[in-house]
Amino acid sequence: MTTTAVAERQAEGVPGITQDARANVSFARQPILNRDNMLCAFELKLYQPPAAESAEAEEDADSEQPKAGPSAAERFIQAVLQHDVRAALGNHPGYLPVTRELLFDHAIRSLPAERFMFELPADILADDTLIARIVELHGRRYRFVIDNVAQADETFARLLPYADAVKIDMNRIPQAMLPKFASVLKSAGKLLIAQGVESQEVFEQAFNLGFDRFQGFYFANPQGAAARKVSAPRHALLNLLQLLGGEPTVAQLEAELKLNPVLVMHLMRLANSSGLAMGRKVTTLREAINATGTNRIARWTQLLLYADGRKVALEDDPLLQLAATRARFMELAVERLPEAGRDETDAAFLTGVFSFVDSVFGGSLEHTLNVLALSKPIRDAILLREGALGTLLTLVEALERGAWAHIESACSGLDGVQVSDIAQMGLVAAAWAGIADRSAEATGLERIED
Repeated sequence: MTTTAVAERQAEGVPGITQDARANVSFARQPILNRDNMLCAFELKLYQPPAAESAEAEEDADSEQPKAGPSAAERFIQAVLQHDVRAALGNHPGYLPVTRELLFDHAIRSLPAERFMFELPADILADDTLIARIVELHGRRYRFVIDNVAQADETFARLLPYADAVKIDMNRIPQAMLPKFASVLKSAGKLLIAQGVESQEVFEQAFNLGFDRFQGFYFANPQGAAARKVSAPRHALLNLLQLLGGEPTVAQLEAELKLNPVLVMHLMRLANSSGLAMGRKVTTLREAINATGTNRIARWTQLLLYADGRKVALEDDPLLQLAATRARFMELAVERLPEAGRDETDAAFLTGVFSFVDSVFGGSLEHTLNVLALSKPIRDAILLREGALGTLLTLVEALERGAWAHIESACSGLDGVQVSDIAQMGLVAAAWAGIADRSAEATGLERIED
């Protein structure tokens, strides 16, 4: 990792890549959206290495410490509570898959009930003992989701009275029973979550049936972007990017930024965030420009091409969060490759940013990349998945979907990089994506015209 990247991360208050080898567990996160198409939660997708690898890691850790130690469940909980996981969730709750064994371990009570929803597998053994344990935990304010539901069997019927939400697999449930099924569950007061929503058509079907939450990447498809209620003034952002490509004066930046109030709002928040704070409140646009610097303004301008256009927190906008997390992951990952310098890290960030820019502008991705005048290695990585950048782009796409087998295969071609490293970089990138907007208020915006 370059010294510049480390210094930048410390300046922005983003956690570093740290993990406990004894936990033998890693996580990726998947977005869950509400009916306004805003982020409202993340599911944590679990990865545990093969048994041999897990045993080796535990043996290495135990060689330096006494044999007595935390149980497997306690190590799992420790992994969930690590700083990078909490930072990646931001202010959103996490949906956490649990097993029968974990539910009966006392360590589960270490998890804050207000931060996690426990996902019960649809095939869990739902006997009287389990129901009693769920009732006990429910009394401690823990909430439960029946996961991956495709039919109403006996297990589902036993769990339903104690579940706050039901996650329905839109690709497996029989379409003929879906409307009645959804109606009955809504009448019972259950939160309905549509799982596997990969197209605008499926989203609209679930929306019209009264579903409350949606999990899938439909929002990143061009058709999903076209259906957004509000479109940001992206031509102004493109003009600003062209200006930033030179050496603009503060006065020139002020004039161009004032054409995009939403960008100004986020710039003010960025300037007042904990990592960049000047020791006093930034209240004017000129102060915000000086506090933030042109490099960061350029990066956030690129990312704000994906913004919804409404005055909402950056960490609630799913498309922007996906772009920001992907771009930062690319930057972190390329630094693990030999001979990575500043040019390579910048190219990696741009590759991540513009890898699905067609979701914003529509039309062909190739045409949009040509308009943006990106370099050939970046274009080849995005269009053809060629070169090191193409490999990393394929890797981050697999991480977004929790495709661990694909990640294992890809890591075999990356010297010294393990699946756990990839997962941890994903969490650090996710934390970076939300950090700029988290600790600042948008006060002072009324003065931007002064």
